[in-house]
Amino acid sequence: MEDVNIYSLEDLYNRLFLAFNTKRNELKLRKLDIREIDMWNYLKENTWRNKHDLTLYDMVSDIFDIDTYGVLRYVWKRL
Repeated sequence: MEDVNIYSLEDLYNRLFLAFNTKRNELKLRKLDIREIDMWNYLKENTWRNKHDLTLYDMVSDIFDIDTYGVLRYVWKRL
């Protein structure tokens, strides 16, 4: 398996963008419109904050299993 080099948070976000976009499309089917960047910030600040040695697999799994209403509360608090 190929090693992936990620040099910044922007690189990581870009690498995960397709998963975020897929999740956004799934949520749109449920009439929820949550932007990719909001899911990214929620996971970064709440789910991944104290985790170490996360793999891309772990992160993609977290994206697909995201607490939708937790993200909505997070976005509403930031308004």
